[in-house]
Amino acid sequence: MRKKELFSHVLQYLGSIMDDTETELHYRNPFELLVAVVLSAQCTDKRINQVTPALFEAYPTPQAMAQATPDDIFHYIRSVSYPNNKARHLAGMARKLVDDFGGEVPTTLEELTTLPGVGRKTANVIQAVAFGKAALAVDTHVFRVSHRLGLVPKRCTTPYSVEMELRRFIPEAQVASSHYWLLLHGRYTCLARKPKCQLCGLRSVCRSAPKEESTTEQK
Repeated sequence: MRKKELFSHVLQYLGSIMDDTETELHYRNPFELLVAVVLSAQCTDKRINQVTPALFEAYPTPQAMAQATPDDIFHYIRSVSYPNNKARHLAGMARKLVDDFGGEVPTTLEELTTLPGVGRKTANVIQAVAFGKAALAVDTHVFRVSHRLGLVPKRCTTPYSVEMELRRFIPEAQVASSHYWLLLHGRYTCLARKPKCQLCGLRSVCRSAPKEESTTEQK
């Protein structure tokens, strides 16, 4: 199967079993999404959704959070991974939003990545979800699934190289959705340690699936 056909098959299948889910994080505006995504690094969305309601009640705007110290914020997020670093990032991020962007979340990759705690992956999530841009965030799930399915070659060893390779073959209109399709497929089916190949509708085209699984599907 040619690469273009593989992409078409994968996207058609994932799109048929999933909707255009934006994110499993709970948020009401771009600022809340930004905070939640920063907190979600190396942590589950479920955990983040447990801590953000109280955090957002205390600091509903960048202006409010900009007045807080890292210690203040730590009180609300101490159960997430790396709470000390994330508390410092959120405090610095809020101050920069107020000082440099008038309290508004910027819309471009270049501006977003000037914020403390915001890298390319986080910036792409914000662009896609908050502002509807064709941005593709590559997290560990997207990285793993892309390699297992053969969507990207082995030489793509960094998130950036995977992102660039995926963008070559994914139609512009499906870029944002494809991130979540691949992410959710990796989170619930193509697991890191024990992938559920027997339940996967893509096993017939997956180069990593056990041979007997692929043979069974093709009969």
